[in-house]
Amino acid sequence: MRISHFTPAHITGFFSIENNPDPLINGSCGAGFLLDKGVESTVRDSSEFKINVNRGSDIVINEVLKHFDADKSFEIIQDIQVPIGAGFGTSAASALSLAIALNEFLDFNHSYIECGQIAHKVDIALGGGLGDVIAQTGSGIVLRTSPGAPGIGKIESFDDEFFIATKTFGEISTASVITNPEHKKLISSNGRECLSKFKRNPSVDNFLRLSLEFSQNTKLMSDEVKNLVDYLNSSSDISGASMAMLGNTAFAFADNESSFKDLKIEGLDIYKLYTRDKL
Repeated sequence: MRISHFTPAHITGFFSIENNPDPLINGSCGAGFLLDKGVESTVRDSSEFKINVNRGSDIVINEVLKHFDADKSFEIIQDIQVPIGAGFGTSAASALSLAIALNEFLDFNHSYIECGQIAHKVDIALGGGLGDVIAQTGSGIVLRTSPGAPGIGKIESFDDEFFIATKTFGEISTASVITNPEHKKLISSNGRECLSKFKRNPSVDNFLRLSLEFSQNTKLMSDEVKNLVDYLNSSSDISGASMAMLGNTAFAFADNESSFKDLKIEGLDIYKLYTRDKL
């Protein structure tokens, strides 16, 4: 038997930290978007237990396995299709895709929401993120209106068709930022203000404008990201650009793939906005 599940990468544009001692309620509010690349987890029959990951480590996998008491051998294969530690929500995508695949393979009969809650608790425990898991259950551009895991937090999805380009300049430790008291205060005050503005006008243009405003006001952009974001925003063919939260990564939206290719920026990765046929 072989079971596979794909979870899209998630990039946050702006957010507020909403901590709670209960890991299922601990989380964030804000807005981000999903990519058509992410993490695909496969669980298949094997004569011995094996883990095969194409990049990164098996830390997330081992944390997910703590929630599944398996009585047979199997192999776990993870295809991580986007950069790690760069604001793509890879730890959440790894946890969610694996929880769903393991649940089916091992006949645990957890619901989709219960698998999401396992993944959320894993992501919180490892300091990988605060709101990626619930966002990855959505579609297109995702607004997180209430913090917490799937089934507890609340989201709204806005589907559209866009090409998205990213360029990563290295890693940022999410945990080091979201646990820093000064960063938390600055992030949350600006994030809540951006959230309020976006709710009044939930459009792609407003999302991009507020994401840039948030990245500037929180002073989280590195010089490399700022220079590229400024350059992308100077092009009339680009709908808008900002920084991935939290990662040393610039992102931009455009109507056409050629808009990015014409800029001839080295190391630019191009994706499509991920949307589901039916939530």
